[in-house]
Amino acid sequence: MSTYLFVLLTLPENRKIMKRHLQLNIKQLSSCYADGSISPRLVVDYALDDAVKLKQLNAFINLTPEKSLHQAKESDHRYDKKEPLSVLDGVPIAIKDNFCTKDLTTTCASRMLANFVPPYNATVCARLSSAGAVLIGKTNMDQYAMGSGTVDSIYGPTKNVWSPNLNDDKWHIAGGSSGGSATAVAAGICFAAIGSDTGGSTRNPAAYCGVVGLKPTYGLLSRHGLIPLVNSMDVPGIFTRNISDCVDVLNAIAGPDNKDSTTIRRPYTNIELPHYEDIDLRNLKVGIPKEYHCEGLSQDVLDTWMKVADMLEEGGANVKQVSLPNTAASIFVYSILNQCEVASNMARYDGIEYGHRANNDNSTEELYAMTRAEGFNTVVKTRILTGNYFLLRKNYQKYFEKALSVRRLIAQDFRNVFEAPKHSMKNIVDVLLTPTTLTDAPLFSDFVSLSNRDQCARQDFCTQPANMAGIPAISIPIRLSRTGLPIGLQLMSRSLNEEILLRVASWIESQVEFDCLANEQIYAARS
Repeated sequence: MSTYLFVLLTLPENRKIMKRHLQLNIKQLSSCYADGSISPRLVVDYALDDAVKLKQLNAFINLTPEKSLHQAKESDHRYDKKEPLSVLDGVPIAIKDNFCTKDLTTTCASRMLANFVPPYNATVCARLSSAGAVLIGKTNMDQYAMGSGTVDSIYGPTKNVWSPNLNDDKWHIAGGSSGGSATAVAAGICFAAIGSDTGGSTRNPAAYCGVVGLKPTYGLLSRHGLIPLVNSMDVPGIFTRNISDCVDVLNAIAGPDNKDSTTIRRPYTNIELPHYEDIDLRNLKVGIPKEYHCEGLSQDVLDTWMKVADMLEEGGANVKQVSLPNTAASIFVYSILNQCEVASNMARYDGIEYGHRANNDNSTEELYAMTRAEGFNTVVKTRILTGNYFLLRKNYQKYFEKALSVRRLIAQDFRNVFEAPKHSMKNIVDVLLTPTTLTDAPLFSDFVSLSNRDQCARQDFCTQPANMAGIPAISIPIRLSRTGLPIGLQLMSRSLNEEILLRVASWIESQVEFDCLANEQIYAARS
């Protein structure tokens, strides 16, 4: 049974017609707004209603109904006057709870910031607002984005929308750390969501939840207002149900920002994708890195990887094996650099200026210690302690400097396949095709049996090298595994090559026709 037919059969009579908007992309929804066949207020009403009905997924930390309905009403007025701000005007979106939102609590899913209300908007949030997008809520995450499962939030774990059973401990994880954002999109609650990506925190949950997850080139999107984890790797990420919507969101939020010195200074040019039938793959060179065929790669994922590689070759692309020799060392380098920057970034939380403050007036030192002991969970504390150990004078060269050296080698690996010297042009490829994750979404019970460090080492193996090199990468849903869970594949390309990356992703999307809203129990929960 098709998703659309299932919706018509299960929804009450007065809701059947309106639920058709779930089958539209953003451009189509905007056209419906413009011709008056549907209104932003009604779509936002449904989004908020669905968020409440699907609260068992625990995708949201906070919903923002008052703000949402006010923004929707303003959008209605703009469409009435034929003056929409952009294609995103009136479109429901969600924001990961580590992006500052003015006058709205921003918690990072931690006790330390449980009552923190920023006085300003992150640039990404401000640009979405300026485009007319409607914020429906802040999404769940691992504390301070330190995780790959969205299981370490003080508000409880987020459940994967594709889980066969959500009522016991046999449900599957949503991935992390942006699992709440991925789940909100996968469940059809909103059309797009913003996450953050430090080592795969957008692509990992995108693969597990069966949605598109884009990590742009480092510096293409402003980090202003994104509460930092690892400054040299953090990138705002985008979740959508299709590539077209991903492009629309990227175009709205990309570009230089005077408030963030790490943004790329040159003006951003909007990406316009051709129809998938007009995408020509005959001059495309696709690399298959042999090092990504690694221990722990499931047969389902391997088969999917090979199937899409064959599909690209049949479509006219030149597909060949390439080598990224430092991949095996990447996860260890990432772990060291991550913890060193965490130790530095977390030093600001002292109980003096903002955030949680312990009830202790004995001394400043005791206040610091008690505040941090109460405010941080075990994962955060462990990374702080480990990072400070690596940064000790006696260890600095042994760990931190060596990790930086190997990071440069990892980045050079990518340059070698994307930007080889003229005498070896035959080795250049335009994109790399790899798995996003090694398996489909693990069971919660299996996932939490491992330490946070081991979880991240396993789940982020294929994703974190792109962060260390600063290159763009995208996860695309391809098909379901034997157990009925989504499998995604990753495309990577050279810096600022998002247009080619998205063109190839759009072509693959058209071939596999993955239904991001095929989980029928979600529709039943709405009825």
